[in-house]
Amino acid sequence: MPASTETNKPPAFCILGPTASGKTDLAVELVERFPMDIISVDSALVYRGMDIGTAKPDAETLARAPHRLIDFLDPSVSYSAAEFRSDALREMADITSRGRIPLLVGGTMMYFKSLLHGLAEMPAADEATRETLLAEANERGWDKMHVKLAKVDPESAQRIHPNDPQRISRALEVYELTGIPLSAWQAKPTKTFPYQSTLVALFPSDRAWLHERIERRFHQMVEQGLVDEVRALYERGDLDESMPSVRAVGYRQVWQFLQGEYDQKEMVERGIIATRQLAKRQLTWLRSMPDLVTLDCINKNLLDEVLKLASQVHINE
Repeated sequence: MPASTETNKPPAFCILGPTASGKTDLAVELVERFPMDIISVDSALVYRGMDIGTAKPDAETLARAPHRLIDFLDPSVSYSAAEFRSDALREMADITSRGRIPLLVGGTMMYFKSLLHGLAEMPAADEATRETLLAEANERGWDKMHVKLAKVDPESAQRIHPNDPQRISRALEVYELTGIPLSAWQAKPTKTFPYQSTLVALFPSDRAWLHERIERRFHQMVEQGLVDEVRALYERGDLDESMPSVRAVGYRQVWQFLQGEYDQKEMVERGIIATRQLAKRQLTWLRSMPDLVTLDCINKNLLDEVLKLASQVHINE
């Protein structure tokens, strides 16, 4: 079973997968059968007041299976992968100290990468360089900035979405400051992960199955009040599209609808397309990650397979 070979390390169990692949349901089943506690690995679930569009577990589910690292930040706050790593390791240590096993569940692959492999020491932010890049972006547009990034750092450009100005800016800033692509910095050896980890990755054998689930779930979110949820954020007046919370898939499309950029029908179509694109990026990330146990999330025996893997994980005496 792919895991750390250092058996003196405490165990951790991870479930990774694209959006709408059934990760939360599996996690709830696990904590009801094994001495495990869930840590969310999701960059949108950290925010308060963002429940419907993030498919945040409801109160009943959280009562059955409490989640750590959800609902603790205001949407106006940015949260980095480095901060996640620090917070996750703190929560994992607490869980281990209680004689239980950390169960990390989510689809934010950068968070998983930072946790498992650490983060390279990056050059500090430089305000002058950032302002220069912002001025260029205002003149040329972020799509052209993404093209610029592709010329100097094609690996990062492939990973970063053209509609993600914060990450485009940071990648270009690192290159401008050092002459070294961000992807090269990130490939440098970094901190070790102090756990013996079992990594279970969910892959759909039929992409159409996942697309149908994404479409159905987005329609359900709209019916449950997604527009009103985003309107409450929109009317605060202190949030804008530069913030990670507003750029979250689904929220960005509703935000633009509220700004009058298109009607509700187009908003729903764009939201579904953006979610499918997110799933595609998540699956691309997963294919590049080592030491995964890959399971078909469509398989009717999926739960049994995951339970079998979990039963092989033992707390060190």
